[in-house]
Amino acid sequence: MDRVALSLDEPPRVADIGIGVHGVTSPHDVFRLSGLWQVHLYGYEGELALGASVHPIRPGRVSLIPPGTEVHYRYRGRSEHLYAHFRLPGVGTAHTVPVMQDAGTEAPVLSTLLRQGVTAMPGSPAKAAAALWSALWQIVELSSPGRAEGPAPAVATAMAHVEAGLAGPLTVPDIARAAGLSHNHLTRLFRAETGLTVVAYIRRRRLERAGHLLRASTLAIPAVAAAVGIPDLQAFNKACRRELGGSPRAVRSGAVRSATRTGSTSW
Repeated sequence: MDRVALSLDEPPRVADIGIGVHGVTSPHDVFRLSGLWQVHLYGYEGELALGASVHPIRPGRVSLIPPGTEVHYRYRGRSEHLYAHFRLPGVGTAHTVPVMQDAGTEAPVLSTLLRQGVTAMPGSPAKAAAALWSALWQIVELSSPGRAEGPAPAVATAMAHVEAGLAGPLTVPDIARAAGLSHNHLTRLFRAETGLTVVAYIRRRRLERAGHLLRASTLAIPAVAAAVGIPDLQAFNKACRRELGGSPRAVRSGAVRSATRTGSTSW
């Protein structure tokens, strides 16, 4: 068995979640859980075997084992891992993932989520389930085809800086410094990743957020304008007409479509 399929449309039900210590009394364990999934985040080296499939265990790797599967673990001394045993509703879209994956840079995130689940049990099973649900989505996304298509790390950092600063002034040099890049290098990467200049991306995100706030909230129009970093109402009105297809009042009333335009280059 090399891959498993699971549905995460509904949250898991946690039967147990904790920190397992093995390899102290025996270098070999055989384990099977009837009706329960297993997830393990490893902190040791060893070996996991499911039938004829053998998977090396290394620190930072994560495994998903479906219910009723007999698993053979081989240890090299004291071996510690985070684990959860859980049930899934089994309805919704199925996601196929490898039995064993290297979590890479996501390992600390998974560790934090699983430890949150450990802390929450048994006092708050719902909170433990929420932490595990997030961890399972992270595991599914490790092998998602779209994962490799995401923005480069420096561009992702720049985008996060933009998102955090939409309500205030944003300059390309400041964003470049936050991303650890030169102005020119950031500009080239942004164009390659998004097809937009940094300034055009900021403009698009400001107006996308403005459109959302106008349609979905009761914030006064001046408050919406301030929230997206365009406090000048005349400039905000002009930007809405150009980017959203109508005045702020028209956008709020639903009289214009919801998509932003991307062709403009200045306010």
